[in-house]
Amino acid sequence: MTAENTTPHQARSAARLAALQALYQLEMTGNAPEDVIDEFIQHRFGLDAETGKEIVHDEVFFSDVVHGVLKHQVEIDRGIAKSLASGWTLTRIDSILRALLRAGCYELVARRDVPAKVVIDEYVELARDFFEGDEPGFVNAVLDKLAHRKRSIEFGETPPDDELQF
Repeated sequence: MTAENTTPHQARSAARLAALQALYQLEMTGNAPEDVIDEFIQHRFGLDAETGKEIVHDEVFFSDVVHGVLKHQVEIDRGIAKSLASGWTLTRIDSILRALLRAGCYELVARRDVPAKVVIDEYVELARDFFEGDEPGFVNAVLDKLAHRKRSIEFGETPPDDELQF
């Protein structure tokens, strides 16, 4: 995927992966968000570490997702918690899955320019990149439940009165 033949969709997909990695890094290290965002843009964007091939990231989208998750994390975590099965808590979930769900939730709430089904598909694919077990199905179930609450109109449903809006 070179700069000349990269589609906006591919650039956003690469940005989602980077946002997931940045959110994970922020949770693990406690580093300043701007430092981590700058590190990604300055040093990690451009070449795929595994293949050495050029990769184009949507930097604006990446920054929006990371900043948005951090700014609204308390509300996002509450929204995710409502979508978990009884007895499950967000702290019980693997840190990569937490970052993934937070980014997906942010997009479902704040990025209405991206269809809900695209958000779900993108984050399920990311889960498949990181996990071989039941995790992609778990991500699908949680984000689908969130999407039906937050984007009910896209599914032909009546929106609930008390749902989170940014």
